Formats: sequence, structure tokens, C-alpha cells
Amino acid sequence: MKNPAKVGKVMKEFKKGNLHAGRNPKGPKKAPIVKSRKQAIAIALSEAGMAKAINKGIKNATDKMKGK
Repeated sequence: MKNPAKVGKVMKEFKKGNLHAGRNPKGPKKAPIVKSRKQAIAIALSEAGMAKAINKGIKNATDKMKGK
């Protein structure tokens, strides 16, 4: 895991209802607030840099099944 503290921080934002689904939540066009737990988890993993590692692991597993 690269940064598990970041995941916890983002999930706390989601629980409080402050997690936005865009790049700039403070800009003139505010990003929508995240309502889905699955979307919040995806954002947390992405911000912590773990989404790439998870995707790489899935890709390696599927390559092994295909016999590559």
C-alpha cells in the first residue's frame, strides 16, 4: 500500500458529505458531491496511488489465466 492514511481521509470526507467527484470542488462550477460508496472508494484508491497497483495485479492475474 502506498498511502493508506489518504484512503481514510477521503472516506471520512465521504461520510461527512464533503467529498466532491471532480478536480476542483472550490471552483466556479463546483463538482458534484459523491453519493455512492463505490465511487468514494474508487476516488480514495486513485488519490492514494493504489488504483494503479490494483489494476496491475488484476492484469497480471488475467495474463496468467490466458497463459501469457
